[in-house]
Amino acid sequence: MMIQKYLAEQGICSRREAEKLLKAGLIQVNGRPATPGVPLTPADKVTIDPAAQKILGAKTTIAIYKPRGVMCTKSQAEGMNVFDMFQEWQHLNLVGRLDKESEGLLLLSDDGLITKQITGSQHRIEKEYEIITLEEVDAETLQPLETGMVLSDGPTLPANIHFINRHMFRIILKEGRNRQIRRMCGQLGLTVTGLKRIRIGSLKLNNLWPGDWRRLTLSEIQTMKKHSTGQPN
Repeated sequence: MMIQKYLAEQGICSRREAEKLLKAGLIQVNGRPATPGVPLTPADKVTIDPAAQKILGAKTTIAIYKPRGVMCTKSQAEGMNVFDMFQEWQHLNLVGRLDKESEGLLLLSDDGLITKQITGSQHRIEKEYEIITLEEVDAETLQPLETGMVLSDGPTLPANIHFINRHMFRIILKEGRNRQIRRMCGQLGLTVTGLKRIRIGSLKLNNLWPGDWRRLTLSEIQTMKKHSTGQPN
């Protein structure tokens, strides 16, 4: 795969923008400046200089509190979605997802570097959730979540668990599969009645309420982009 195509498919920039970044020496492959047209292999590591943002222009990233019952989609055929709630941000893209019955922190952005950093499987960025269950739980019940489990789509990475009370705990994941937490809890015979994402990396939900939004600060964006590196598939 040519490097311009890789950068475009990752959502980082267009192929034309990639050529500008390459000519400016802002893209490295395996620690060396890359040139337009260089082919990539799965073993190659691509690094993007933070100064690339000046060439790509101003980008927008916002944090929202997605309420329960709202879909993470742009489709009008599936009921209320986040872009119905935040119509002024319809030009932005979803950075990851939360299922319809989950709530909490979600990012919308037109910044490919942010999207790559959060959703790219090679980055393993932490995401923290607050879970409420119908059944009572204790440290022993939750132990399999910490050691790792085998789901239909393969084994999970070990999770960090913080026990709160008999019906509530927090879980920190470094991966994001479809309905992963609900499936993991289901294997333990637990019914999830509440699921709220409260943190993505260093970014916290803090004082946002359902339906609220705010722009990320420059400092928050720079922290997200600190290690914008990856490998081509």
